[in-house]
Amino acid sequence: CLVGPPGVGKTSLGRSIARALNRKFVRLSLGGLHDEAEIRGHRRTYVGAMPGRIIQAIQQAGTNNPLIMLDEIDKVGADFRGDPSSALLEVLDPEQNSAFRDNYLGVTFDLSNVMFMTTANILHTIQPALLDRMEIIELSGYTEEEKVEIARRHLIPKQIAETGLEPGDVKIDNRALSVIISEYTQEAGLRQLEREIGQICRKVARKKAEAEHRFKPVRVTKENLREFLRAPKIFIEGALKKDQIGIVTGLAWTAVGGDILLIEAIKIKGTGKLILTGQLGEVMQESAQAAFSYAKARAAELGINEEVISNYDIHIHLPEGAIPKDGPSAGISMATAMISVLSGRPARKDVAMTGEITLRGNVLPIGGVKEKLLAARRAKIKSVILPAKNRRNLEDLPKELVRSLNFIFVEHISEVLEAALRPTAGRRKAAAARSGR
Repeated sequence: CLVGPPGVGKTSLGRSIARALNRKFVRLSLGGLHDEAEIRGHRRTYVGAMPGRIIQAIQQAGTNNPLIMLDEIDKVGADFRGDPSSALLEVLDPEQNSAFRDNYLGVTFDLSNVMFMTTANILHTIQPALLDRMEIIELSGYTEEEKVEIARRHLIPKQIAETGLEPGDVKIDNRALSVIISEYTQEAGLRQLEREIGQICRKVARKKAEAEHRFKPVRVTKENLREFLRAPKIFIEGALKKDQIGIVTGLAWTAVGGDILLIEAIKIKGTGKLILTGQLGEVMQESAQAAFSYAKARAAELGINEEVISNYDIHIHLPEGAIPKDGPSAGISMATAMISVLSGRPARKDVAMTGEITLRGNVLPIGGVKEKLLAARRAKIKSVILPAKNRRNLEDLPKELVRSLNFIFVEHISEVLEAALRPTAGRRKAAAARSGR
């Protein structure tokens, strides 16, 4: 099972594997499939009865050992007509599929020679028993350097051919490609990048068609890119301009890659309540409650006045309120924003963080490390706070990504606060006086 964001080449990889193994390739799209009979076939007593998709694929391939790709297996549905996921349990189990019974055939068929591959964007919607039958291979998003290289070798020649141009008619330099990637696309894969390159090629093709005399090859640079693509479509949320009390940069994973999350907290007159806004899911709300309880329990250690906690409400807001957000990995970010407000310590503008928090203040590991680090790099952030147990994730990341960031590994929220918060004005004066002595 190849798991990854849209556009990273999961289906293309399956086709390449089939070519390398010299097997026929058949792709079945399971997105929106509800009827179990699509897998097992209809009994012959029904009008319009047909064999199931698996038997049809083998018939289409003309061989009993093709590579069958079950695309979008995470989008299979279940209703009164049955559950296709349950029907796939037999198909994908090598111990059982040698005696697979299609209702239309009425006899057993040996599927053990077939190589099955599946693709998915997320895993949590796949039935656990079905997930257990598959080997999971994760395909994460591409770095900017990888995208530039793929565009140069594959996407640009493909779009030039599709628009009827000659290879020498248009030249897109690397700096222009970098701007397209960072300011016109925001994705883990390559589909939008290919569309933008296609748009440039179509405009060049029009110029060539309208040229009255000999057509001069077009060179697309960073300076003249707007002539072809107009104004940038993506606003990159960069690092904060200055240290501020109550604003912390968090890192988030999304189905289309990573993003940075500016978490804001303020205190308002009240009775010590916690107010949360920004379409937060249940898990994120619970993380905020855990962080608030930790701050109240350790008020004296954290330099928080007890009266402030009892006489003020804390309001935490995550911008882009129309977009639902969930997951535990914003726990330390929300705790840091909250403690920054309560203690009056500014949060450092150049530090981003991700990690789950417990009631005791321990920092637990999270997922989606590569996507989150790519988002931090895109936002020009220098230092990233990660849970200590996520250190092993860096071994699998591209070296240029690891070299471009400074990592701070933490096991407890006290280490996070030391790295992410500046001392208060009073503490700074005391420290200056001590150093003067």
